[in-house]
Amino acid sequence: MPHLKEPKEKEPLWKEWDYLAQKKGIRHTVYSVNGDQFTGEWLDNKKDGKGTYKWKENGAIYDGDWKKGKRNGFGTYSVPKPNNGYRKEYSGGWKNDMRHGYGTQFYGDNEYYEGEWYADKRSGWGRMYFSDGTIYEGEWFDDQRNGQGMVRLTNENRYEGSWKDDKKNGPGKFFYLTKGQVYEGVWKDDIAKCGNMRDFDREGAPEPTKYPIPDVKLLNAESVLQEAEEQFLQDHD
Repeated sequence: MPHLKEPKEKEPLWKEWDYLAQKKGIRHTVYSVNGDQFTGEWLDNKKDGKGTYKWKENGAIYDGDWKKGKRNGFGTYSVPKPNNGYRKEYSGGWKNDMRHGYGTQFYGDNEYYEGEWYADKRSGWGRMYFSDGTIYEGEWFDDQRNGQGMVRLTNENRYEGSWKDDKKNGPGKFFYLTKGQVYEGVWKDDIAKCGNMRDFDREGAPEPTKYPIPDVKLLNAESVLQEAEEQFLQDHD
């Protein structure tokens, strides 16, 4: 009995055309309908690999890693300067088009944040340099100072302790190094509620107080202070 060779099935022409039309590999600049442009690598018709994207509306540029059409990996986002050139606004990790991982955000010439990000917000550990010279180093959550951290003022005075919703909240210490004193106690929304003020390195302070802080004569002063602090901490929680 003769063997009949079955004809090879052919893919519809539209599939072949679609395959040929798909962007893959390294491409020259591709323009979007709105005027945006991308130069870089493609895979399965999506930006994938290294590439540079430029927005027509504001002239901003992203240069870095892409995955499945979104910014993923390491990249730098820059915006045009008023005269000419570009100013770096963010450089660091990205995930699903959002700042994620470790990166540095520049808010101005003298103000920037370097640290951890989660879903486009400062979260984790980070250091913030403010334009007035103040520096905060510590924990962040949901784009605000939350957790343990230290803020150092331009005169070297500093606060070390707990933060919540971007304010001093909970137990902490404030070192008045210019006066040679330290306050240790409980804070509520940036206001010291109860605690103990004592001398601290008066000999090395540039502007020490005229007289030392007198001893507290209250009977069981420590227990009274502890009870008051515990009450504020309960209200804080």
